[in-house]
Amino acid sequence: MNRLGGAGTPFICLLDVENSHPRVLPIDSLNTAEISFATPLGEFPAAQHRTPIHIDPCSASSAAAADAALLTVHRPVCRQRYQSGFQVIRHGLLRGDSFLANLTYPVEIATPVSLYHIHRVAHARYRLWWRDHFTVFSPETFVTITPDGEIATFPMKGTIAADLPDAARQLMENPKEAAEHLTVVDLLRNDLGRIGRRVRVERYRYLDRIHSPAGDILQASSEIRAELGSGWRARIGDLLQELLPAGSITGAPKCRTMELIAEAEGEPRGYYTGVFGHFDGQQFCSGVMIRFIEQRPGGLPDASMLPGLRFRAGGGITIYSQEDEEYAELHTKVRIPVR
Repeated sequence: MNRLGGAGTPFICLLDVENSHPRVLPIDSLNTAEISFATPLGEFPAAQHRTPIHIDPCSASSAAAADAALLTVHRPVCRQRYQSGFQVIRHGLLRGDSFLANLTYPVEIATPVSLYHIHRVAHARYRLWWRDHFTVFSPETFVTITPDGEIATFPMKGTIAADLPDAARQLMENPKEAAEHLTVVDLLRNDLGRIGRRVRVERYRYLDRIHSPAGDILQASSEIRAELGSGWRARIGDLLQELLPAGSITGAPKCRTMELIAEAEGEPRGYYTGVFGHFDGQQFCSGVMIRFIEQRPGGLPDASMLPGLRFRAGGGITIYSQEDEEYAELHTKVRIPVR
């Protein structure tokens, strides 16, 4: 990655949580039959080279029906399995091993369309399809780096259905959500401080409205920036390694929290909640791989094909978390935001 960055060669990178299967692929080596992606810096293949997919223009009500028709929950997460994992995390929180841990599980789903079709119709800032492995449609930016070396991260923590009464106030005044967001912002501010100068939180807990035919949600985010200086392209791999795994989907402190997560979840995450990055030769952007549908566990190339599809989802657990609420929230995230 350092070599390609230093040479100004465009590439994408897929970085798994366990750091066992990192992939760095020059753009000019990509095969359109195997991979497709879109980021704020561009897309592959270019629009004029893509196979058309028919998407009917529709009203909000029919769009919601179309969204629901794309995906159904075939089997919810086993309640006993979730309860067991939740207790592992909770005991770790009570011991002081962690202040925040992101607990996730796979939900078995059914869909009448291909993962490539979902990739093409999903609405998200970061979209990627890897044939026979996974598709991801993530709204969450990990880091961006400008040509002159300004790095920024935008942690997302805290969601609520936008149609609930006084939804914005409910989210902003919820002590569990506030504690979770503060912990992640402090963690990522510290992460940027290890590799950059002039670290500052430019916006704290601002709300975005994320549109979906199945129902809009309000999402709380913050914006943290720092300066890398010149020569960052030749160090891009080293810089990313210092920041991984993404704090917003692990917790704090990272190392002990990742141990708790591995014990609670009972299987590797693989590329799920890893990082998908795109370097265009001058600047870099990357997304956290949430909103993830897999054909192989974790999307890993050496894992066997699953008998069906799994949608990976979860949420942050703090000392304030209630098991019933977290279990329900996990399943509300199993949906596809259709354009």
